Amino acid sequence: MAKLLGPDFIALQVRDLERSTRFYVEQLGLTPAKHRPPGAVIFDTAPVPFALREPLVDLDATDRLGWGVSLWIACDDANALHGTLAGAGVPITVPPADGPFGRFFSLRDPDGYLLTVHTAATRPS
Repeated sequence: MAKLLGPDFIALQVRDLERSTRFYVEQLGLTPAKHRPPGAVIFDTAPVPFALREPLVDLDATDRLGWGVSLWIACDDANALHGTLAGAGVPITVPPADGPFGRFFSLRDPDGYLLTVHTAATRPS
């Protein structure tokens, strides 16, 4: 029997692709990949590619995009990123704390998606 292996690509549908791309690049430090398909931006993230895309549905039909989805993004230093984002006025929804995956905090992106950023565990070489 075939089985799922795990997430292999994550994309968020956004209202304003350029505005959201600027946020993810300028505030969160992601780097767009060289390949840019029409209506989307794929970022150089590992191990799972992350993208933003123009909407395929009416995003204004709800005020709670991503409701019920928990999107955790690894970072090299969650405390430092929190300080930078809070200083830039990015909406922080959960202040830094210790959790099951290390130090974390949560924020809202320009479309209201909830992102939880955590300090990535170091992997043995």
